[in-house]
Amino acid sequence: MNAPEAPALLVRALVKRYADVVAVNGLDLEVAPGECFGLLGPNGAGKTTTIEICEGLTAPDSGDVTLAGQRWSHDARALRQRVGIQLQETQLSEKLTVEETVRLFRSFYTKGQGVDRVIGLVQLDEKRASRVGTLSGGQKQRLALACALIGDPELLFLDEPTTGLDPQSRRQLWELVESLKADGRTIVLTTHYMDEAERLCDRIAIVDHGKVIALGTPRELIASIAATQVVFFAIEGGEGALDAAALDAIAAAVKATHAPRAADGGWELHVAAPHEAIPALLEQLRARGAKIAELRTHSPTLEDVFVTLTGRALRDG
Repeated sequence: MNAPEAPALLVRALVKRYADVVAVNGLDLEVAPGECFGLLGPNGAGKTTTIEICEGLTAPDSGDVTLAGQRWSHDARALRQRVGIQLQETQLSEKLTVEETVRLFRSFYTKGQGVDRVIGLVQLDEKRASRVGTLSGGQKQRLALACALIGDPELLFLDEPTTGLDPQSRRQLWELVESLKADGRTIVLTTHYMDEAERLCDRIAIVDHGKVIALGTPRELIASIAATQVVFFAIEGGEGALDAAALDAIAAAVKATHAPRAADGGWELHVAAPHEAIPALLEQLRARGAKIAELRTHSPTLEDVFVTLTGRALRDG
């Protein structure tokens, strides 16, 4: 029998402190070869520090990181030939052209992909003679990805690659990442965007306060909150028109799987049977003399999972 393939990335008991702040607190991860693995968490959750340690840019205080069985402490030269990195912000020389920039990065690798192929892959053919300083934000992001891909990496780190991009540029990058997945590359992706994570990631780890608090496929994570619908309601007079006791009574009456939380000037309830919960909710509000200002429902999302686990929205600092 063939020996089992080593994980593309294995993180065990990772710890990193900055003075009195514990950025990463005993974190464990395992990423399989060929997997697109997502790290989600709010600002300050520790995900970027974790990624920087995995990329060999930051040294941990304790713990162990291996990439396909190799460690930065012993195999840095070899790993630089196997790993591609796109940072949140990549500062490239603005006076070089797109082609000159990609050729420069190609010179760093003993093996790699053709410059023309990679420029075409990131859809920058028409800009190959343009100076970096003249590119749009989306074009610079695609160029940074080209620099990460030119060494033909087995493992690719993408740290919030679409932050600040317009919707069209985001979708172009999504399509590119999907093509990289189809090629069998291993991708570790951090993002603040739920739609991005749901579309691209095979599995997701939700990180908060330096620890993994949930792990699974997008479908598994969403199913974990045991709700078929999220019901939002707002009443005339605002949030102060109902007290905690009234909200608890409403949650019990509609058989909410989670206590109501304040959201957008109203409240959200996670319910398993919306056809029963919504009439019961309306009856409870009518009995309390509260008038509905807004009522809407949506299917549970990864954002709802995160709020359920942490009590705050993904994009909160």
